[in-house]
Amino acid sequence: MMVKPKDNEYKQYVSKLGILNINMKLYTMLIALIAIWAIFSIATDGNFITPRNISNLLRQATSTGILAIGMVFVIIAGQIDLSVGSLLGLTGGIAAILNVWYHVNGIVSILVALAIGVIIGLWNGWWVAYRNVPAFIVTLAGMLVFRGILIGISKGYTIAPLSSDFQFIGQAYLTQNSGYLLGIIAAFLIVYLVLNSRKTKAKYNLDIPPLGIDILKMTFLIILVGLFVFILNLYQGVPLSVLILLILALIFSYISSKTVFGRRVYAIGGSVEAAKLSGIDVKKITLILFAINGLLAAFAGILLTSTLNAASVSAGQNAELDAIAASVIGGASLSGGVGTVFGAVIGALVMASIDNGMSMLNSPPFWQFVVKGLILLIAVWIDVVSKNK
Repeated sequence: MMVKPKDNEYKQYVSKLGILNINMKLYTMLIALIAIWAIFSIATDGNFITPRNISNLLRQATSTGILAIGMVFVIIAGQIDLSVGSLLGLTGGIAAILNVWYHVNGIVSILVALAIGVIIGLWNGWWVAYRNVPAFIVTLAGMLVFRGILIGISKGYTIAPLSSDFQFIGQAYLTQNSGYLLGIIAAFLIVYLVLNSRKTKAKYNLDIPPLGIDILKMTFLIILVGLFVFILNLYQGVPLSVLILLILALIFSYISSKTVFGRRVYAIGGSVEAAKLSGIDVKKITLILFAINGLLAAFAGILLTSTLNAASVSAGQNAELDAIAASVIGGASLSGGVGTVFGAVIGALVMASIDNGMSMLNSPPFWQFVVKGLILLIAVWIDVVSKNK
């Protein structure tokens, strides 16, 4: 817990700069994302920012983004999960096997895969929380076991094609009118959230940012939403998979910042002993976190399988590293207690942008690994430096 400084001048300084709830890491990543897009746009003679490529880029980022949402919760609590890539492949493979080989309805196949994701997440969480096996070892074992099960049940085959009701979730687009309606709803939601935040701060006698700052923030976000919908409508509309990612991000962002459960997760990451002394059931929270992570890994596997219209034994390989990198790049600290859902989603978008841009430049595949690895190293170094200060 931070102690408030007694110096009045310092208080005023913090009130002006820090009390505005501006997450500097998040804004830094937004600036970095814009810079990456600008560089690739110049390098590809503008092809990078065409509506078609933007749409493909966002769809490409959905699986990593959903994995990162679950991963950032685990990282905030001071844990790690190396099994999500294999779990993504396994749950997507199970859903495809049920749908293609056994002709099970697409929706039923998806529900079964989600249930299996939760069960496997509970399995990981049980070993970590109640048997005190380090999460690194539990999930490293899971990474191998789940990949082996996938190879075994699929017999090494690529499973395709999926039924139309299964393909829908990963390949459908909203109509243009639906997209604009979604943008209008988002604009009203932005205004409501900002004004409600001001009202809540006034109720509890907290420092309130100048009205002009909040108006500027609302205007910027509304313009951003408008551009998002307009550009995507120039191609085929807002992809349903991207909408699902945004809905999940909103839900889990609310859980992390506005609920008792979310505050307890941050408390555990800050200090496990202090959390226990505060009466928090650390084991139960840890179990739930891994179950949520399993659910979201299954969701990512279903979306990836649906988008590709196929499941294969290679699906999700190295996806756990992308999810961890996205979370850390988005501001999460591997020491726990720090991180945001939207930061993780932006981190996933950064990773997808690098893959997409370098592919458009026909760069050798090994350079993608090199660049992403260096970005992850720099992000962790920045986190370490900031903590030392």
